[in-house]
Amino acid sequence: MAEGMETSAISVLKSAVELDGNGRFTEALACYREGIQLLMEVMKVTKNDVKVKAMRERISEYMTRAEKLKDHIEEDKKAGRYHEQYHIAKDSKGHSYKTVFGKFIDEFLTEVDVEDPYIRSTHQVYNFLRFCELIIKPPSKVKIITLTTGSDEANVQQQKSRLEELKESVAKHGVKLNVIYSSTLHDREIRFNNGWIIKIGRGLDYFKPTGKFALGFCDFDFRLCHETTVDIFHSKHTKTAER
Repeated sequence: MAEGMETSAISVLKSAVELDGNGRFTEALACYREGIQLLMEVMKVTKNDVKVKAMRERISEYMTRAEKLKDHIEEDKKAGRYHEQYHIAKDSKGHSYKTVFGKFIDEFLTEVDVEDPYIRSTHQVYNFLRFCELIIKPPSKVKIITLTTGSDEANVQQQKSRLEELKESVAKHGVKLNVIYSSTLHDREIRFNNGWIIKIGRGLDYFKPTGKFALGFCDFDFRLCHETTVDIFHSKHTKTAER
């Protein structure tokens, strides 16, 4: 068991270093934290003193880097200049909504604004549903979600019916879903009222279709992706409107 956990720790920390080197700092910080925690658990059950000493030194090095990274992110956030960009390659995996958005969900997040002109067809509404499941899942404190999207002129009643059903469903969890239809919306942007702003070239619709009995149908970390770019910003001051 310890060997398996150590292998996982090494893998996660390797990813952290790679992400760090590629300027994907928020992801790197999350991986550093996860890898350090795994390595600490391994150290607790390791009886070889030499190995324990080596692990302690490695943990110290990773913790130092993680703290510096955290300070860098916080400094840029406070200055209102934080910007991170990364590329999702064609046919790549490992980019589920939890992976992309999960690290921005914290105790300060209570409202989410989604601007995406293409929450229209069946799979696009399902994508939005999965996103809602992620941000509402406890211990989340999200109370308001506002979706601004385009109207599906060919199936407008079907689109409205599906989103109304979703609205009723999230209400049972104490969350209000506002749906606004816009004929002029083109940009795709997701704003969290804890300051994080995520812009994805393809919006929420960056997954390729897969078979119903294939890996990736349920767990989207296995799903192949379309090529797109993710831009992450942090605004020092975010507007919170009464709704």
